[in-house]
Amino acid sequence: MEDDLVASLTRQVKEEVIENYLNERKLVHLQMEELEQRAEKVRCLAVETGKRLCRVGLLLINPEMLERLRKLLCISPSSYWNACFNSHFPRTVRTIRVRGFTLKARYRKLFLEAFQRFQYWMESYRKEYEDLSLECRAVNCNIQGFQKNFDLLSLLSFLKSLDIQGLERKHFLGENFTPGELAAVERSLCLCPVSFEKMAVPEPLCLPGYQLLEESLIALAHEVYQRFPGQVQRLMH
Repeated sequence: MEDDLVASLTRQVKEEVIENYLNERKLVHLQMEELEQRAEKVRCLAVETGKRLCRVGLLLINPEMLERLRKLLCISPSSYWNACFNSHFPRTVRTIRVRGFTLKARYRKLFLEAFQRFQYWMESYRKEYEDLSLECRAVNCNIQGFQKNFDLLSLLSFLKSLDIQGLERKHFLGENFTPGELAAVERSLCLCPVSFEKMAVPEPLCLPGYQLLEESLIALAHEVYQRFPGQVQRLMH
């Protein structure tokens, strides 16, 4: 009777330890899945923001004018955002409607409004990017806490110290396994920290405030109109 009671209590302890391990592991996995889902949304937001930058670039018409904008915004040639200038501008982006007495005035308003909309999207993207970065750090802290609290080899050692049936000890807890086999089990069950870089989320641009850029943007629009009036006219119709 006493042996049965000890065996029953031992089994309960073992089951509780394993259940706690599996529950905590499942919780961390859910957090990692949610993080990846959020990363996908942020990547989609980057695409939408890039479309607004593409529109700004198209309004400049000439590669030389576009290069001036790149320098003004400090966009690196290797940047994700630089590639947006070469992408196809989709018609799904909301049309900007402007009014003015002259073509020059309408073009200037269109260019400035397009830039302000891009800047608004970039600021929204920046907030989502920073929130994702903070969430990634939090998930990695939880992963580290899990690994610390549920060190697999220590867990197996504890369970093997319990007096339970030899068959269970062999198949369930790893008795008679070589150190190499145990190490392989630990590697396969190890939860690695999430790499923020591997999420492929573009770093947002650090744009100056619109008031600091407005004068330069107006000058750029005026120069485009003066040098390429025919192309501007075709663009606006």
